[in-house]
Amino acid sequence: MAAPTRQDTKKYFENLSGAGKSIAVLTSGGDAQGMNAAVRAVVRMGIYVGAKVYFIHEGYQGMVDGGENIKEATWESVSSMLQVGGTVIGSARCKEFRTHEGRLRAAHNLVQRGITNLCVIGGDGSLTGANLFREEWSGLLDELLEQGLIDEAAASSNSVLHIVGMVGSIDNDFCGTDMTIGTDSALHRIIEVVDAIMTTAQSRHKPKQAAVKISPCSLATWYLALVSALACGADWVFIPEMPPEDGWEENMCQKLSENRADKKRLNIIIVAEGAIDCHNKSITTDYIKDLVVRCLGFDTRVTILGHVQRGGTPSAFDRILASRMGVEAVLALLEASANTPACVVSLVGNQAVRLPLMECVQMTQEVQKAMDEKKFEEAVRLRGSSFNVAVMNVGAPAAGMNAAVRSAVRVGISEGHKMFAVSDGFEGFYKGQIKEIKWGDVGGWTGQGGSLLGTKRTLPAKHMDKIAEQMRIHNINALLVIGGFEAYLGLVELSSARDKYSEFCVPMVMVPATVSNNIPGSDLSIGADTALNAITDTCDRIKQSASGTKRRVFIIETMGGYCGYLASVGGLAAGADAVYIYEEPFDIRDLQANVEHLTEKMKTSIQRGLVLRNENCNENFTTDFIYQLYSEEGRGVFDCRKNVLGHMQQGGAPSPFDRNFGTKIAAKAMQWITRKLKESYKGGKVFANSEDTACLLGMRRRAMVFQPVSQIRDETDFVHRIPKEQWWLKLRPLMKILAKYKTSYDVSDSGQLEHVSRLRPKETDTAAI
Repeated sequence: MAAPTRQDTKKYFENLSGAGKSIAVLTSGGDAQGMNAAVRAVVRMGIYVGAKVYFIHEGYQGMVDGGENIKEATWESVSSMLQVGGTVIGSARCKEFRTHEGRLRAAHNLVQRGITNLCVIGGDGSLTGANLFREEWSGLLDELLEQGLIDEAAASSNSVLHIVGMVGSIDNDFCGTDMTIGTDSALHRIIEVVDAIMTTAQSRHKPKQAAVKISPCSLATWYLALVSALACGADWVFIPEMPPEDGWEENMCQKLSENRADKKRLNIIIVAEGAIDCHNKSITTDYIKDLVVRCLGFDTRVTILGHVQRGGTPSAFDRILASRMGVEAVLALLEASANTPACVVSLVGNQAVRLPLMECVQMTQEVQKAMDEKKFEEAVRLRGSSFNVAVMNVGAPAAGMNAAVRSAVRVGISEGHKMFAVSDGFEGFYKGQIKEIKWGDVGGWTGQGGSLLGTKRTLPAKHMDKIAEQMRIHNINALLVIGGFEAYLGLVELSSARDKYSEFCVPMVMVPATVSNNIPGSDLSIGADTALNAITDTCDRIKQSASGTKRRVFIIETMGGYCGYLASVGGLAAGADAVYIYEEPFDIRDLQANVEHLTEKMKTSIQRGLVLRNENCNENFTTDFIYQLYSEEGRGVFDCRKNVLGHMQQGGAPSPFDRNFGTKIAAKAMQWITRKLKESYKGGKVFANSEDTACLLGMRRRAMVFQPVSQIRDETDFVHRIPKEQWWLKLRPLMKILAKYKTSYDVSDSGQLEHVSRLRPKETDTAAI
């Protein structure tokens, strides 16, 4: 992890003024959920820094046509659009903009309004068009001047056009970013459909076969197909980038037949549009259906998802991603000089970065070109001695735990290990609730919420003798712990007891899984995204419940212990006006200022207010107290309602992000275990007692990192069960800015334009899956 930024090296955006500048935002190409959140962030951040901000309706067509298609935006004009899918300012493909004459008309329309900063939200085609427009800008101004459409003063004051792009596409097919706006929401739609298919098929006496075709309007849908296959536990997946070898029909039918022999009622096959075999022959859902019926006689149905993937409410992830990118885009425009190339705001790991737009576009086009030529070989499995590996859940249940267990078990078995499941955490461990778990035992676990293994908060310290005895009895050679803060404490206790108990001298690794996201050493935890979606969905419904009534403010309490992650990031996703957390102390004067600020807002056209409170933010300023304060001080302007969300934040099926994250991080953990076992296997036994053999695997900024738990102890506030440094606190000023508060915003992590890397940042102690 990078060292904490020193106070004297911090950079604040107060030095970046938008006074006298005009920014226009447009959405182009196919619509994607989350575009509205990006538009909202651009508008509010632009207005906040003193710039004029314009909507360009109907994409490039609106820029060419001008007139009422280009309107100045106000703070209130983007209210209540955060939760709306698609794009409210419209998107259209424009043939005229592809012509020189069309771009000339567009330039004239921008110059008339003094717009020299353009934020484009779209795919690679839209961004390529924006870059061409920028390159031609000087010549277009000369033409307009020659034709007498603008004067010398207008040409001089609008001499440079700055472009910043954000990628809005459900396909996630743009190089340079880990996720594009809309992809996570599209995965939500796919998983909802597949989960529904699975529940109805599993209830039927007659087993079924389901082929699901992922087919929106382009061929670049491999990401949706592959990740949705991981997230729903599909039996087979076909994508254009990995054509199956000769004989795949027989292999697939044999696999499906074996599954049925194990009493599995349903098989899921995911097919991406454009899927082909190694001879470039198309693989369609109809072909697969006919093959299965002919060879196996299984009842087979086909579901083609189509445009349903584009629809619906954006997920919490897409709202947060789009909001962060929108703010970063405005900062990039404010910092741009005449020589700054057009850039695209991207997400790498957990960090927003700026990359040269055309480098990303060119690499994206190279990938598309290489698809037809690239050949894929089967991955070589790791082989060696067989070891016994135990996997367990510890702490409170978190959605995505089961996906992680399934991944760990199957990767472990594929690498030659015998896998053991420990029920009910460390309590089950010392009681001997340990049994071998096989490949078929974890079938269908990916989409299940909670913990199917069972989990408890019991710590091992008082039961070391019995746990060591169970490790001897079952000859446990390695341990994978999936859980929250108790899992972290348990691993610390076990590794500290190695001097006394040789049984604990084995590789041990923890994977963070908790809705609170309070584990030191990791920016993200399994389960937190599902909880954020539950909070966001509930806030949307609560606000909608008051539709048509008088002005109303909702006070909502979230979980998280002393960690304010859920409240803060949930507030950003839901468009909260204020969020109270333990990490940011507040007093009665702050509460009064918040009430007065909200009262002034509610005197305008805004009719809904949202206030979130973390459950342990302050022992005196309870949810009831804040509710009563707002009710009294807002009397005559608005009324109040309160809601304690409680354990509904822990329940439900895991989100696509948590399914995918749990699957990948557990697989990486198992690969690390395999490597450490080989390194520590000497003289016919495993012996590992160095600090780097008891680790936590976490996401830190841009990479997955294995960190010795002994080194993380100094980063931990054990009293309040939170990390001493928390990355998401930097997002709180962003939330306040979008709620119209004047505040300071540290942009130290922003700024420098980077180049696109063909190789991802090296992941510490990890191997590719």
